[in-house]
Amino acid sequence: MLLGIFFTKAQSSDSLKTGNKVTFSAYAELFYTYDFNEPGNHLRQNFLYSYNRHNELNLNLGLIKANYQSENLRANLALMGGTYAQDNMAAEQGALRYINEVNVGIKISKNKNLWIDAGIMPSHIGWESAIGKDNINLTRSFAAENSPYFETGAKISYTSDSGKWFISGLVLNGWQRIAKAEGNQSISFGHQVTYKPNDKVTLNSSSFIGNDKVKEDKRMRYFHDLYGSFQLTNKFSALLGFDIGAEQKTKGSEQYNIWYSPNVQMKYQIDNKWALAGRLEYYNDKNGVIISTKTPNGFQTFGYSLNVDYAIFKNVVFRTEARGFTSKDAIFVKNDGLKQGNFFITTSLAAWF
Repeated sequence: MLLGIFFTKAQSSDSLKTGNKVTFSAYAELFYTYDFNEPGNHLRQNFLYSYNRHNELNLNLGLIKANYQSENLRANLALMGGTYAQDNMAAEQGALRYINEVNVGIKISKNKNLWIDAGIMPSHIGWESAIGKDNINLTRSFAAENSPYFETGAKISYTSDSGKWFISGLVLNGWQRIAKAEGNQSISFGHQVTYKPNDKVTLNSSSFIGNDKVKEDKRMRYFHDLYGSFQLTNKFSALLGFDIGAEQKTKGSEQYNIWYSPNVQMKYQIDNKWALAGRLEYYNDKNGVIISTKTPNGFQTFGYSLNVDYAIFKNVVFRTEARGFTSKDAIFVKNDGLKQGNFFITTSLAAWF
């Protein structure tokens, strides 16, 4: 079961504020997942970083945040804990594992919405975030779990006067890094372009270019994330996403290992209380660039899920999701053997203020 508490950044009567520029927020989520493969150590799949404990009530993400916003300056400070932080930040040093956001932005144009931001920031890649209530589905997709949730560096961004276009360029420490990997001397780059022709359609293109390995084993990685979000009717919405990446097989090689992941998510809002949502996805990483299985066909896995959401109050939602995986190879542990399939159920309760 998941419990979430979130104070939004918007300045409203539900927010705790100092003056009219600082907003404090908090988020916490407990979760319960039952995995029918019943892992004995309660740790689930090594390619999942959210809700990744079996048959135990646990804290997925606890978050406290302060946001400062003025005409020419903005800043965020957010600290976190929980199994999401434990699993997702495993490569970081000690105290850095508790940092969710630390960034400062300065507006560099008097007449245009042009900013430079630097620090630890939410990723510019993907259609899902770590905040469960903000996503169509309860759990995260293969694509979200295996691309950056956060990034460290600097970006310059521009939002058009009409609000329809957002464009940014980034210089980064690496692929989901706060501190660079020891021995890595590379700088990484990225871009993001978002187009919103109206309030019902969002189109997004994001990329990453860089090396995330030590100097002696330098291999360039090229990654692109593309998605479209569509409010098709007042009740029905859909999201189509496609991620694709390529990494050099060896240092200096002209040959690349490719991985990709198509994604379809749909939501039907039955009324102001009930909603249904589903997801179909596929992740092909035959050569184990991102998800290594050490099997002949690597990670070639279909996924499907269905969740039912019930809004108890306007700021309290109970969610239940059933999700399954089917892989080309037997890669999922069950008892003393390996299976081609995995099925699990997660329940959640989210509240925000």
